[in-house]
Amino acid sequence: MLTKERYSIKDMVIWTRKETIFFLVYTFLITVMYEVFGFTFLEIPWTPVALIGTAVAFILGFQNDAAYGRIWEARKIWGGIVNSSRSWGMKVKDMVTNEHCSTSISSEEVHQHIKTLNYRHFAWLTALRHAMREPRKWEIFEKHKTNREWSRKAHIPERESTLEDDLSDYLETDELKYVLSKNNKAAALLYMQSKHIRELKEKLLIWEFAFLSLENLLEELFTLQGKIERIKNFPYPRQYASLSNYFVWTFLLLLPLGLVPEFADIDEGLLVDFPKIGSMFIWLVVPFCGIVSWVFHTMMRIGTVGENPFEGSANDVPISTISRAIEIDMRQLLDEDEEIIPKQFPEEYDVQM
Repeated sequence: MLTKERYSIKDMVIWTRKETIFFLVYTFLITVMYEVFGFTFLEIPWTPVALIGTAVAFILGFQNDAAYGRIWEARKIWGGIVNSSRSWGMKVKDMVTNEHCSTSISSEEVHQHIKTLNYRHFAWLTALRHAMREPRKWEIFEKHKTNREWSRKAHIPERESTLEDDLSDYLETDELKYVLSKNNKAAALLYMQSKHIRELKEKLLIWEFAFLSLENLLEELFTLQGKIERIKNFPYPRQYASLSNYFVWTFLLLLPLGLVPEFADIDEGLLVDFPKIGSMFIWLVVPFCGIVSWVFHTMMRIGTVGENPFEGSANDVPISTISRAIEIDMRQLLDEDEEIIPKQFPEEYDVQM
């Protein structure tokens, strides 16, 4: 997720440099063929080109609106995870107590139960963010060269370490082995949480109402996980994405053929009163057409990378940062030593991961 405005224009130009160079060279060649070699048949009436451009603008608007909707929904769901996580930490800390325990149990043992329930929640967050970073065959972010360049520079945490290594910080060996044997590792961790609090209820370490409250919270976490998985596993309909790509490129390839004759007509009009300017005016079509093409193509690229908000692009939901922030907050509220609490993931190029 972008954290500073200064990132946008500079890096977008770098991000789209390959296509921008193509648009400039393509328009220059059309202009040379029209103006120098007299290939005046390379001419399309401007009205149909403008109509196509208007239609493409509507299509891009629909695509970007849909992509932003997916990103915003994902961000709201992760906001719900933040709130539910804090509630989990608070309730576990206050509801797990030996006040009514049927058998004698020390405060240290109670604290260990609290720590285990919290650490298993950190493991759930870790498993969830790793699952969200797993590639799907319909995701296309890594297929573009400049996107791969960003991925290499960004150092996405889930690609820097394995899930097993990350989970080993929170789980015992037998629990880790059990979780890794399941396809849906995040769901397995929530099942383990439910089993644990049921055992605590049976030992009267938590009372009936507290048990129901914690179970309801686990149900909420299941709901939030399901919503996140729905966004991850249900792609933006490819028919819309593909048609948008075809229409945009059709418009961009026709654009110089419609603009060059228009600039040539203006050029002839200027020759009478401003001969020096008029003789060179037609060449301004190259930067002008390049700018228009860059705007349309960049809007299409932004919409495309926004379709899947967990691939690791600069505009994605920063799930790694959010998860680590939750862990830091909860471990501080457990009064752990600051030296053993992990640090927040660093921002890369003013972007949170």
